[in-house]
Amino acid sequence: MSFRSIVRELREMKDGIGSMSKRVSEGKHWRSRTRSQIAIVPDEAPSSTPSIPQSRWANLPPELLLDILRRVEDSETSWPARAVVIFCASVCRSWRDIIIEIVKTPEQCGRITFPISLKQSGPRESPIQCFIRRDRATSTYYLYLGLVPSESERHKLLLAAKKIRRTTNTDFAISLVADDFSRTSTKYVGKLRSNFLGTKFTIYDSLPPCNAPVVQPSNQSSRRFHSKHQPPRVPSCNYSVGSISYELNVLRTRGPRRLHCVMHSIPGSCIKEGASTPTPTQKPLSHASNEQYSSPLLSIKGKEPATEFSSTSLAKMPSSVQGEEEPLILKNKAPRWHEQLQCWCLNFKGRVTVASVKNFQLVAAVNPSHNISDAEQERVILQFGKIGKDIFTMDYRYPLSAFQAFSICLSSFDTKPACE
Repeated sequence: MSFRSIVRELREMKDGIGSMSKRVSEGKHWRSRTRSQIAIVPDEAPSSTPSIPQSRWANLPPELLLDILRRVEDSETSWPARAVVIFCASVCRSWRDIIIEIVKTPEQCGRITFPISLKQSGPRESPIQCFIRRDRATSTYYLYLGLVPSESERHKLLLAAKKIRRTTNTDFAISLVADDFSRTSTKYVGKLRSNFLGTKFTIYDSLPPCNAPVVQPSNQSSRRFHSKHQPPRVPSCNYSVGSISYELNVLRTRGPRRLHCVMHSIPGSCIKEGASTPTPTQKPLSHASNEQYSSPLLSIKGKEPATEFSSTSLAKMPSSVQGEEEPLILKNKAPRWHEQLQCWCLNFKGRVTVASVKNFQLVAAVNPSHNISDAEQERVILQFGKIGKDIFTMDYRYPLSAFQAFSICLSSFDTKPACE
């Protein structure tokens, strides 16, 4: 037998074995679909995962990727177009890291991008203008980004709050979505709690303050928080970051409500020229993990911080307990009496159109020793007022965040028989 005939027989044998193995694999594929009604054979699963396009995009040169994403950030300045920046951060890990470095805080750019922006300070010059819609039937409050409601009802929802009445107090649970206010949810942001009379409120944050000391919890609490029964990325506790108090009006004197706020997480010197506030830079709130934080104020049971602060008790604290600097104190701007209208008036610059006892403007209560200019002392940090039935405007600026401003405005919705 010649060499050429031997090669021809081996080639025919190889083709026959190949066709036989193909028929066998097709039979296995057909039987697997018949038995389990699954279109993909388990052996083919790894090749159908979407990791290939992600790795291809991730292999772009870092310089080119940085230039592209920077141009995307500069071109997207408003909602809903700004959602493109969010989509770029969702492509892969390298894209997300670069986007987080490129995107500036609301204090620097005046725009809200990621959920963590709701915990960061607002811009210094022009305030961020929002409005609140109240739903009396469900006791729910919605914070939207924008000037006023439009007919299309397509607004950017920033935060939502649910009013929960209890025997001794009232809670406002604050969430990123409008249908989930559970404390065990990853959408949970914080809450506002009032006392029995509705004259004192405490703002609780799901994330600890940036300047809070971090200590390792005890073994008992560690087992409690890292047990298998608790799902990951669930806020374990609330951290007190501010308090609000309304002055009592026992004699029923004529005039608007008087309130002042103590922001424990914001230093009082932040309003000086060139000063700044502690800025949270963690991942978006819905992806925050409780394993990264532990607080010295945390009780063993993990329900509430062991210590709650009020404006009066904070003033009596020694400097070692308070920290190196005093907290920021906000007070409502005193209105003037209008003789012709026979009412108290404030200049809201057209943002408030309906007279209400809930309307207020907050300015910083500055210590005379801080040498702050008069213009800075009169600068309105937060203003809240009514413009229609169950529609209110909320404008905030540095050093408050959207979450802190929304919590202060929610305190105005609670019933206060001792203050009016």
